Amino acid sequence: MARKTITGLSQRNGIWHIDKKVNGERIYESTGTGDRAEAERYLIHRLERLRQEKVYGVRRVRIWREAATRFLLEFKDQPSIQLSAQYLAQLDPFIGDIPLTHIDDDALEPFVSHKLDVDGVSNRTVNIALERVIRILNLCARKWRDDERRPWLDSVPMITKLEEKRASRKPYPLSWDEQSLLLAELPDHLRRMVLYKVNTGCREQEVCKLRWDWEITVPELGTSVFLIPASFGGRHEKAGVKNRDERLIVLNSVARSIIDQQRGMNPEWVFPYGVPTGPMHRMNDSAWRKARVRAAAKWKEIHKTDSHPGFASIRVHDLKHTFGRRLRAAGVTEEDRKALLGHKNGSITSHYSAAELDQLIEAANKVSATDSRAPALTILKRRNA
Repeated sequence: MARKTITGLSQRNGIWHIDKKVNGERIYESTGTGDRAEAERYLIHRLERLRQEKVYGVRRVRIWREAATRFLLEFKDQPSIQLSAQYLAQLDPFIGDIPLTHIDDDALEPFVSHKLDVDGVSNRTVNIALERVIRILNLCARKWRDDERRPWLDSVPMITKLEEKRASRKPYPLSWDEQSLLLAELPDHLRRMVLYKVNTGCREQEVCKLRWDWEITVPELGTSVFLIPASFGGRHEKAGVKNRDERLIVLNSVARSIIDQQRGMNPEWVFPYGVPTGPMHRMNDSAWRKARVRAAAKWKEIHKTDSHPGFASIRVHDLKHTFGRRLRAAGVTEEDRKALLGHKNGSITSHYSAAELDQLIEAANKVSATDSRAPALTILKRRNA
């Protein structure tokens, strides 16, 4: 008599996976083996374990992947869920098949070492992933229950996060000389975005996804501003504005000149790119990274000394810090700096009066001038020629 084949197994990428529904409960996981007989033995073991849970009340030992999957489904409408999904996908090869009861510092050490030594990420990036682990383990212990109303996990172990303050890279505001060298090395589309960003203090996605329908004319002042809605999704549709408030963008003379140059390029996006044209996904691309290397080399050629390490590795977010530092150096009040940088200060941006907007524009214009060589203004003139 032919041997009866056990159903519920399918092979993907050489590994047998279980997808079987028993008494209303679905078993969906990898067997971890490419051998059919071994996979069947594992499935039989899982079925027996499920029977013991139902008949004798033996608590089911759940693996990390089950908890991570439930988290993604239960919090699918969370603004940061796509970012969480990325980190959970990175964690899965290291702890996906480990029981929840065994998730601790020792289990996470291979993941941490790989991220630091192989991927070369910062301590903060590793901690963001570890924070997801802690959150899910807390849900297992405090919220999620099985059919017998028992928690998925009895207690949450102390997960050790990495030191961030000593390891984190400090913000690096550009000097005028460095700004001039960097702008000269950037392609034209990116140069305009950088010049706009360093004169408005916008975040990266507030530049990449800036839309014309967010522009609001202020006839009393003969200018306009941009008002980014609180629902703005940034890189992902549900990401939202950082502070969950509308974001007012005030344009100084340099930023205004850039905006005027962009008119007519695209009916929807202020900074379109590509064919067909659409918004850029990020400014920190290969063109940005190559330009900063060339700019650092140019600095050494001119000054006969290495550039500051912060300049050689300048980040897109440093442009926002540059704007903030220049405002402070120009004597702009803290309240006005918060408004210009989009920091939460309790005000409702859409309720600014014309007089208040005029005050903010005047403050922003204090950093629109450059040093005696006026690199930013020179670049604007060259593009207008």
